[in-house]
Amino acid sequence: MSQTRGGNYKKRILAVDDTAIVLTRISNTLRDDYDVIMVNSGVRALKYLEMEKPELILLDIKMAPMDGIETLRQIRAMENRADIPVIMLTGVEDKDVVMASAKLGVCDYILKPFQSEELLKRIHQVFNP
Repeated sequence: MSQTRGGNYKKRILAVDDTAIVLTRISNTLRDDYDVIMVNSGVRALKYLEMEKPELILLDIKMAPMDGIETLRQIRAMENRADIPVIMLTGVEDKDVVMASAKLGVCDYILKPFQSEELLKRIHQVFNP
């Protein structure tokens, strides 16, 4: 968590998407309430997670060379990282992909393009069930 000017702590969210405009939109939506770390690949997300533990991960599915499902499998296999809540934030509506995500324990699945208010609401529900 990072500290704000008022001394409050912001929860850290790792946003993983290979599209810069999506990362920018996520950052713009969340930056007032959360500390947002942005990476543009599953490989970079895993490297970040070797050193840091965010409170939540927003994860795209369609990425190369490693897609979001494989990235999530590897996160779930990491010691002390498997319990991080993950929200899939993706344009993929395929039923099999949704089921694979569910089996890997995602807490939500949001389709792109997303509404900023909806993203904030869903994140709030993860942190305040």
